[in-house]
Amino acid sequence: MTATDVRTEKIIAALTALYPDAVCSLEYAEDPWRLLVAARLSAQCTDERVNVVTKVLFERFPDAESAANGDLGEIEEIVRPCGLFRMKAKNIADMSRIIVEEYGGRVPDTMDGLLSLPGVGRKIANLILGDVFGKGGIVADTHCIRICGRLGYYPEDKKDPLLTERVMDGVVPREEQSAFCHRIVMFGREYCTARSPRCGDCPLSEWCLHNKR
Repeated sequence: MTATDVRTEKIIAALTALYPDAVCSLEYAEDPWRLLVAARLSAQCTDERVNVVTKVLFERFPDAESAANGDLGEIEEIVRPCGLFRMKAKNIADMSRIIVEEYGGRVPDTMDGLLSLPGVGRKIANLILGDVFGKGGIVADTHCIRICGRLGYYPEDKKDPLLTERVMDGVVPREEQSAFCHRIVMFGREYCTARSPRCGDCPLSEWCLHNKR
């Protein structure tokens, strides 16, 4: 086992102790399509607001078929509070139509299949692959990119989601990746914030290169 492996194990263990029950903060009732929609709406929007909006959206459009056949203007009005509502509504309608017509109503379970859906990039695809299908995947959101850089897995000034995904996929065991990413988000909100990280009382400071500078 390399020094990086040992260090990563300790970081994972510390995060697990801090947040033993970390799960996705988006509410989707274990429905893959609903998580896909919620994840698309979460771009430049808080998860809390998305959960309020999707409660209304899923009452009106409970599945991919109803959204695929629904009125685009109505979808737009419902998702308006999430911002970028026209593009997001169109993505939801179009991805739902593809899921119904090309995948028999089931959300695809491969990276290529997910990336074929409008509005779905690698971040959302990895979320679906990990949380829904148990295949793992590094969700390289702003928290993950920032914190893994500060920890020293790559240069801190590299704000490249693909780099983060590639590097962390190589060090975090596949079966730990989904929980690791959810815990990183919680850790980023509580300790390793973007502007004023709590380095003085950080539970990961022992393994953090940012803290040692």
